[in-house]
Amino acid sequence: MRVRTTSAVAGVSALLLLTGCGAADMTEQASPFANARGAKTVTLSVQSWVGAQANVGVARYLLEHELGYRVDTVQVDEVPAWDALSQGRVDAILEDWGHPEQEKRYVEDKRTIAPGGDLGVTGHIGWYVPTYFAKRHPDVTDWKNLDRYADRMRTPESGGRGQLLDGSPSYVTNDKALVTNLKLDYQVVFAGSEAAQITQLKQFAKEGKPFLTYWYSPQWLFEKIPMTEVKLPAYEEGCDADAAKVACAYPHTPLKKYLNADFARTGGRAAAFLKNFKWTTEDQNEVSLMIADDKLTPQEAARKWADRHRSTWRPWLPS
Repeated sequence: MRVRTTSAVAGVSALLLLTGCGAADMTEQASPFANARGAKTVTLSVQSWVGAQANVGVARYLLEHELGYRVDTVQVDEVPAWDALSQGRVDAILEDWGHPEQEKRYVEDKRTIAPGGDLGVTGHIGWYVPTYFAKRHPDVTDWKNLDRYADRMRTPESGGRGQLLDGSPSYVTNDKALVTNLKLDYQVVFAGSEAAQITQLKQFAKEGKPFLTYWYSPQWLFEKIPMTEVKLPAYEEGCDADAAKVACAYPHTPLKKYLNADFARTGGRAAAFLKNFKWTTEDQNEVSLMIADDKLTPQEAARKWADRHRSTWRPWLPS
Protein backbone atom coordinates (compact mmCIF):
# COMPACT_ATOMS: atom_id res chain seq x y z
CA MET A 1 0.00 0.00 0.00
CA ARG A 2 2.43 2.00 -1.13
CA VAL A 3 2.74 5.22 -0.15
CA ARG A 4 1.82 3.44 -0.25
CA THR A 5 4.38 4.25 -3.38
CA THR A 6 7.82 5.40 -4.26
CA SER A 7 8.01 8.88 -5.55
CA ALA A 8 4.90 8.18 -7.52
CA VAL A 9 2.20 7.07 -5.20
CA ALA A 10 2.62 7.01 -1.58
CA GLY A 11 0.53 3.80 -0.02
CA VAL A 12 -5.56 2.21 1.29
CA SER A 13 -6.14 -2.51 5.31
CA ALA A 14 -3.53 -10.08 11.08
CA LEU A 15 -3.04 -12.05 12.07
CA LEU A 16 -3.17 -10.98 8.99
CA LEU A 17 -5.67 -8.63 10.35
CA LEU A 18 -4.19 -5.54 11.71
CA THR A 19 -0.47 -5.80 11.35
CA GLY A 20 0.99 -2.91 9.42
CA CYS A 21 1.77 -2.57 5.78
CA GLY A 22 5.26 -3.22 6.93
CA ALA A 23 5.01 -6.95 7.42
CA ALA A 24 8.15 -8.99 7.88
CA ASP A 25 10.12 -9.54 4.69
CA MET A 26 9.37 -13.14 3.79
CA THR A 27 10.60 -13.14 0.21
CA GLU A 28 12.98 -15.98 1.02
CA GLN A 29 10.18 -18.10 2.44
CA ALA A 30 9.32 -20.98 0.16
CA SER A 31 5.68 -21.79 -0.32
CA PRO A 32 4.83 -25.38 0.66
CA PHE A 33 3.15 -25.56 -2.76
CA ALA A 34 6.09 -24.16 -4.71
CA ASN A 35 7.18 -26.38 -7.58
CA ALA A 36 4.50 -28.93 -6.75
CA ARG A 37 4.68 -30.65 -10.11
CA GLY A 38 1.31 -31.42 -11.63
CA ALA A 39 -0.59 -30.18 -8.60
CA LYS A 40 -3.39 -27.61 -8.80
CA THR A 41 -1.79 -25.04 -6.53
CA VAL A 42 -1.64 -21.24 -6.36
CA THR A 43 0.51 -19.04 -4.11
CA LEU A 44 -0.76 -15.52 -3.43
CA SER A 45 1.16 -12.60 -1.93
CA VAL A 46 -0.84 -11.07 0.90
CA GLN A 47 -0.02 -7.62 2.23
CA SER A 48 -0.71 -6.87 5.84
CA TRP A 49 -3.42 -4.23 5.53
CA VAL A 50 -6.96 -5.49 5.83
CA GLY A 51 -8.21 -4.49 2.37
CA ALA A 52 -5.49 -6.60 0.77
CA GLN A 53 -6.36 -9.48 3.08
CA ALA A 54 -9.99 -9.19 1.96
CA ASN A 55 -8.93 -9.55 -1.69
CA VAL A 56 -6.83 -12.62 -0.97
CA GLY A 57 -9.43 -14.13 1.35
CA VAL A 58 -12.14 -14.04 -1.32
CA ALA A 59 -9.82 -15.15 -4.14
CA ARG A 60 -8.55 -18.04 -2.02
CA TYR A 61 -12.04 -19.13 -0.98
CA LEU A 62 -13.32 -19.22 -4.56
CA LEU A 63 -10.18 -20.85 -5.96
CA GLU A 64 -10.48 -23.61 -3.38
CA HIS A 65 -14.25 -24.14 -3.28
CA GLU A 66 -15.24 -23.40 -6.87
CA LEU A 67 -12.16 -24.34 -8.89
CA GLY A 68 -10.57 -27.05 -6.76
CA TYR A 69 -7.15 -25.48 -6.18
CA ARG A 70 -4.97 -25.57 -3.09
CA VAL A 71 -3.97 -22.03 -2.16
CA ASP A 72 -1.01 -20.85 -0.12
CA THR A 73 -0.45 -17.27 1.05
CA VAL A 74 2.87 -15.61 1.81
CA GLN A 75 3.15 -12.23 3.55
CA VAL A 76 5.75 -9.98 1.89
CA ASP A 77 6.55 -6.26 2.05
CA GLU A 78 5.39 -4.25 -0.95
CA VAL A 79 8.62 -3.83 -2.90
CA PRO A 80 10.13 -7.25 -2.06
CA ALA A 81 6.85 -8.79 -3.23
CA TRP A 82 7.78 -7.77 -6.78
CA ASP A 83 11.05 -9.71 -6.48
CA ALA A 84 9.18 -12.74 -5.15
CA LEU A 85 6.66 -12.50 -7.99
CA SER A 86 9.36 -12.15 -10.62
CA GLN A 87 11.19 -15.22 -9.31
CA GLY A 88 8.04 -17.34 -9.09
CA ARG A 89 7.98 -17.64 -5.30
CA VAL A 90 4.46 -16.23 -5.48
CA ASP A 91 2.04 -16.36 -8.42
CA ALA A 92 0.09 -13.14 -7.97
CA ILE A 93 -0.18 -9.78 -6.20
CA LEU A 94 -3.81 -8.68 -6.00
CA GLU A 95 -3.44 -5.11 -4.75
CA ASP A 96 -0.59 -2.90 -5.89
CA TRP A 97 -0.72 0.82 -5.14
CA GLY A 98 1.71 1.88 -7.84
CA HIS A 99 5.40 1.02 -8.08
CA PRO A 100 6.58 2.47 -11.40
CA GLU A 101 10.23 1.52 -10.94
CA GLN A 102 9.37 -2.14 -10.35
CA GLU A 103 6.84 -2.10 -13.15
CA LYS A 104 9.42 -0.83 -15.62
CA ARG A 105 12.04 -3.31 -14.44
CA TYR A 106 9.93 -6.47 -14.32
CA VAL A 107 7.00 -5.85 -16.68
CA GLU A 108 8.62 -3.81 -19.44
CA ASP A 109 12.30 -4.80 -19.34
CA LYS A 110 12.61 -8.32 -17.91
CA ARG A 111 9.05 -9.38 -18.78
CA THR A 112 8.97 -11.73 -15.80
CA ILE A 113 5.77 -10.15 -14.49
CA ALA A 114 2.55 -9.66 -16.44
CA PRO A 115 -0.26 -7.15 -15.75
CA GLY A 116 -3.30 -8.84 -14.26
CA GLY A 117 -5.77 -6.01 -14.83
CA ASP A 118 -7.55 -3.56 -12.57
CA LEU A 119 -8.76 -4.64 -9.14
CA GLY A 120 -11.73 -2.30 -9.56
CA VAL A 121 -10.83 -0.22 -6.50
CA THR A 122 -9.23 3.22 -6.54
CA GLY A 123 -6.81 3.96 -3.72
CA HIS A 124 -6.05 7.34 -2.24
CA ILE A 125 -3.74 8.47 0.53
CA GLY A 126 -4.10 11.74 2.33
CA TRP A 127 -3.99 13.62 5.61
CA TYR A 128 -7.13 13.42 7.72
CA VAL A 129 -8.61 14.98 10.83
CA PRO A 130 -11.62 13.62 12.74
CA THR A 131 -14.86 14.95 11.34
CA TYR A 132 -16.04 15.96 14.82
CA PHE A 133 -13.09 18.39 14.98
CA ALA A 134 -13.48 19.58 11.38
CA LYS A 135 -17.11 20.51 12.08
CA ARG A 136 -16.05 22.75 14.95
CA HIS A 137 -13.03 24.15 13.10
CA PRO A 138 -13.75 23.94 9.35
CA ASP A 139 -10.63 25.89 8.39
CA VAL A 140 -8.44 23.00 9.61
CA THR A 141 -9.22 21.19 6.37
CA ASP A 142 -6.91 23.57 4.45
CA TRP A 143 -3.22 22.75 4.95
CA LYS A 144 -2.42 26.49 5.15
CA ASN A 145 -4.27 26.62 8.47
CA LEU A 146 -2.78 23.53 10.08
CA ASP A 147 -0.22 25.46 12.12
CA ARG A 148 -3.06 27.26 13.91
CA TYR A 149 -3.90 23.90 15.47
CA ALA A 150 -0.41 22.49 15.95
CA ASP A 151 -0.57 23.02 19.71
CA ARG A 152 -3.84 21.05 19.83
CA MET A 153 -2.19 18.16 17.97
CA ARG A 154 0.89 17.87 20.20
CA THR A 155 1.72 14.59 21.89
CA PRO A 156 4.62 13.45 24.07
CA GLU A 157 6.13 11.81 20.97
CA SER A 158 6.02 14.88 18.73
CA GLY A 159 8.65 16.93 20.53
CA GLY A 160 6.72 20.13 21.11
CA ARG A 161 5.33 20.24 17.58
CA GLY A 162 2.02 19.02 16.24
CA GLN A 163 1.86 15.29 15.56
CA LEU A 164 1.27 13.86 12.09
CA LEU A 165 0.58 10.20 12.82
CA ASP A 166 1.86 7.69 10.25
CA GLY A 167 1.70 3.90 10.36
CA SER A 168 4.65 1.62 9.72
CA PRO A 169 8.12 3.03 9.00
CA SER A 170 8.22 0.61 6.06
CA TYR A 171 5.46 2.50 4.26
CA VAL A 172 6.84 4.65 1.47
CA THR A 173 5.32 8.04 2.12
CA ASN A 174 5.99 11.67 1.26
CA ASP A 175 4.99 12.96 4.67
CA LYS A 176 8.37 14.05 6.03
CA ALA A 177 9.12 15.92 2.81
CA LEU A 178 5.66 17.50 2.83
CA VAL A 179 6.05 18.76 6.38
CA THR A 180 9.46 20.22 5.53
CA ASN A 181 8.58 21.70 2.16
CA LEU A 182 5.27 23.18 3.32
CA LYS A 183 7.09 24.58 6.38
CA LEU A 184 4.62 23.13 8.86
CA ASP A 185 5.10 23.00 12.62
CA TYR A 186 4.53 19.25 12.73
CA GLN A 187 6.52 16.11 13.41
CA VAL A 188 5.86 12.80 11.65
CA VAL A 189 5.44 10.09 14.30
CA PHE A 190 5.26 6.43 13.27
CA ALA A 191 2.81 4.26 15.19
CA GLY A 192 4.71 1.17 14.02
CA SER A 193 1.97 -0.68 12.15
CA GLU A 194 -1.55 -0.29 10.83
CA ALA A 195 -2.82 -2.04 13.96
CA ALA A 196 -1.00 0.34 16.28
CA GLN A 197 -2.14 3.36 14.28
CA ILE A 198 -5.77 2.22 14.44
CA THR A 199 -5.46 1.68 18.20
CA GLN A 200 -4.21 5.25 18.66
CA LEU A 201 -6.90 6.73 16.42
CA LYS A 202 -9.61 4.85 18.30
CA GLN A 203 -8.26 6.15 21.60
CA PHE A 204 -8.18 9.74 20.33
CA ALA A 205 -11.76 9.38 19.07
CA LYS A 206 -12.95 7.83 22.34
CA GLU A 207 -11.58 10.85 24.20
CA GLY A 208 -12.84 13.33 21.59
CA LYS A 209 -9.33 14.64 20.94
CA PRO A 210 -8.18 16.23 17.68
CA PHE A 211 -5.56 14.44 15.58
CA LEU A 212 -3.87 14.70 12.20
CA THR A 213 -3.10 11.39 10.52
CA TYR A 214 -1.85 9.83 7.31
CA TRP A 215 -4.66 7.55 6.16
CA TYR A 216 -6.01 5.98 3.02
CA SER A 217 -9.10 4.75 1.30
CA PRO A 218 -10.60 2.30 0.84
CA GLN A 219 -10.42 1.48 4.52
CA TRP A 220 -13.03 0.12 6.90
CA LEU A 221 -12.09 2.47 9.77
CA PHE A 222 -13.99 5.35 8.14
CA GLU A 223 -17.16 3.45 9.13
CA LYS A 224 -16.13 3.65 12.79
CA ILE A 225 -14.31 6.99 12.92
CA PRO A 226 -15.56 9.51 10.33
CA MET A 227 -12.59 11.52 9.08
CA THR A 228 -12.31 14.54 6.80
CA GLU A 229 -9.42 15.00 4.39
CA VAL A 230 -7.13 18.01 4.64
CA LYS A 231 -6.65 19.70 1.28
CA LEU A 232 -2.96 19.70 0.35
CA PRO A 233 -1.59 21.53 -2.72
CA ALA A 234 -3.20 19.92 -5.75
CA TYR A 235 -1.55 16.87 -7.28
CA GLU A 236 -0.16 17.33 -10.78
CA GLU A 237 1.59 14.71 -12.87
CA GLY A 238 5.27 14.63 -11.89
CA CYS A 239 4.93 16.77 -8.76
CA ASP A 240 6.20 13.84 -6.70
CA ALA A 241 9.02 12.85 -9.06
CA ASP A 242 11.70 14.13 -6.67
CA ALA A 243 11.00 12.57 -3.28
CA ALA A 244 12.91 15.29 -1.43
CA LYS A 245 10.99 18.13 -3.07
CA VAL A 246 7.43 16.85 -2.87
CA ALA A 247 4.98 19.59 -1.94
CA CYS A 248 1.72 18.24 -3.37
CA ALA A 249 -1.10 15.90 -2.48
CA TYR A 250 -1.08 12.18 -3.14
CA PRO A 251 -2.75 11.01 -6.36
CA HIS A 252 -5.79 8.82 -6.76
CA THR A 253 -4.49 5.44 -7.89
CA PRO A 254 -6.44 2.68 -9.63
CA LEU A 255 -5.21 -0.44 -7.83
CA LYS A 256 -3.70 -3.15 -10.04
CA LYS A 257 -3.11 -6.90 -10.04
CA TYR A 258 0.07 -8.54 -11.30
CA LEU A 259 0.89 -12.16 -12.13
CA ASN A 260 4.13 -14.02 -12.54
CA ALA A 261 4.60 -14.13 -16.32
CA ASP A 262 5.00 -17.92 -16.50
CA PHE A 263 1.94 -18.39 -14.31
CA ALA A 264 -0.02 -15.97 -16.50
CA ARG A 265 0.75 -18.18 -19.51
CA THR A 266 0.44 -21.63 -17.95
CA GLY A 267 -1.74 -21.12 -14.87
CA GLY A 268 -4.89 -22.26 -16.61
CA ARG A 269 -8.20 -21.57 -14.91
CA ALA A 270 -6.53 -20.10 -11.82
CA ALA A 271 -4.72 -17.46 -13.85
CA ALA A 272 -7.88 -16.71 -15.82
CA PHE A 273 -9.87 -16.37 -12.59
CA LEU A 274 -7.38 -13.94 -11.05
CA LYS A 275 -7.41 -11.80 -14.20
CA ASN A 276 -11.22 -11.74 -14.04
CA PHE A 277 -11.31 -10.89 -10.31
CA LYS A 278 -12.64 -7.33 -10.11
CA TRP A 279 -14.86 -5.87 -7.44
CA THR A 280 -15.89 -2.56 -5.90
CA THR A 281 -14.70 -0.52 -2.95
CA GLU A 282 -17.98 -1.39 -1.24
CA ASP A 283 -17.34 -5.10 -1.74
CA GLN A 284 -13.85 -4.85 -0.31
CA ASN A 285 -14.97 -2.78 2.66
CA GLU A 286 -17.75 -5.26 3.43
CA VAL A 287 -15.23 -8.08 3.77
CA SER A 288 -12.66 -5.89 5.53
CA LEU A 289 -15.16 -4.84 8.16
CA MET A 290 -16.04 -8.47 8.91
CA ILE A 291 -12.33 -9.24 9.39
CA ALA A 292 -11.43 -6.15 11.38
CA ASP A 293 -14.56 -5.46 13.41
CA ASP A 294 -16.38 -8.79 13.60
CA LYS A 295 -13.08 -10.63 14.14
CA LEU A 296 -13.77 -13.22 11.47
CA THR A 297 -10.88 -14.93 9.72
CA PRO A 298 -10.38 -13.87 6.09
CA GLN A 299 -11.80 -17.26 5.01
CA GLU A 300 -14.89 -16.92 7.21
CA ALA A 301 -15.50 -13.40 5.94
CA ALA A 302 -14.97 -14.54 2.35
CA ARG A 303 -17.51 -17.33 2.74
CA LYS A 304 -20.14 -14.94 4.10
CA TRP A 305 -19.50 -12.44 1.32
CA ALA A 306 -19.56 -15.13 -1.36
CA ASP A 307 -22.89 -16.47 -0.07
CA ARG A 308 -24.42 -12.99 -0.42
CA HIS A 309 -22.88 -11.99 -3.75
CA ARG A 310 -23.02 -14.95 -6.11
CA SER A 311 -24.00 -12.73 -9.03
CA THR A 312 -20.82 -10.70 -8.50
CA TRP A 313 -18.27 -13.53 -8.47
CA ARG A 314 -19.81 -16.04 -10.87
CA PRO A 315 -18.58 -14.08 -13.93
CA TRP A 316 -15.02 -14.37 -12.57
CA LEU A 317 -15.09 -18.15 -13.01
CA PRO A 318 -13.57 -19.22 -16.34
CA SER A 319 -15.79 -21.33 -18.57
